[in-house]
Amino acid sequence: MKIRCTAELKWHVMLGLFVALSLFPIVFAISSSFKDLNEAYQHAFGLIPRNPTLGNYMQVFTRLPFLQITGNTFFIAASVTLFKTITAIFAAYAFVYFDFKYKNILYFVLISTIFIPFTVTMIPNYLTISKLGFSDKLLGVILPQLSDATGIFLIRQAMRTIPPSLIEVAKLEKTGHFKTLKDIVVPLVKPAVISSAILFFINAWNEYVWPVLILKSKEKFTLPLALQLFISAEGGTDFTIAMAVSVMTMIIPLTLYIIFQKYIINTFASSGIKG
Repeated sequence: MKIRCTAELKWHVMLGLFVALSLFPIVFAISSSFKDLNEAYQHAFGLIPRNPTLGNYMQVFTRLPFLQITGNTFFIAASVTLFKTITAIFAAYAFVYFDFKYKNILYFVLISTIFIPFTVTMIPNYLTISKLGFSDKLLGVILPQLSDATGIFLIRQAMRTIPPSLIEVAKLEKTGHFKTLKDIVVPLVKPAVISSAILFFINAWNEYVWPVLILKSKEKFTLPLALQLFISAEGGTDFTIAMAVSVMTMIIPLTLYIIFQKYIINTFASSGIKG
């Protein structure tokens, strides 16, 4: 019994250490955002500010069109999330409930795109967006992100757990595919849809590389691009302001994850039930 307790204690200590290491950057950013520049450099690892100030947050609103930048970020993230979720639902339904030639091969090819690095598709996408005249436009950031193979995989796996008898009954009653999808399938895979949508939103919200290639005007920037404005090659003369931007940037995705973490964890845990 003593040996078992000792082993459990070691695991708890190890897990506690991993949690602390994961949370430290977040706590560090929040703490630094309430410090003035001198205190941030002199007491960088002091997690409780000695003289808390809101000056860094005020500077963000003074030096940037922050509300517009936040609106840009939300518009891009919401648009990408909406289109990815819709295309993932329809594609997953087709792969599960339709029979067509080369279905399995097509699905394998589609899923294999998950493993293609972004750097491979970056230049073709950039040239396409430039030719279409969408450079320095929010639509140029959105267009290449209208579908997602990971979302199709997760939602398809959830659909495969639905008892076939439910779909057979719908067919016997001559219920159309759209009505079957809307009234039967989607409600049953709601956790997978929600978790996929949250992941789409967080990824789009935090995206940096693709927006920085497309967006050039400051008023069209997203929050990750705005953060870069306060970081110089020498390490950042506006370090505390950058931390304030970081805190405001992570509030929405972190809140969404906390609220919907049960759906996200359950979806990934159950995605391997049927291959």
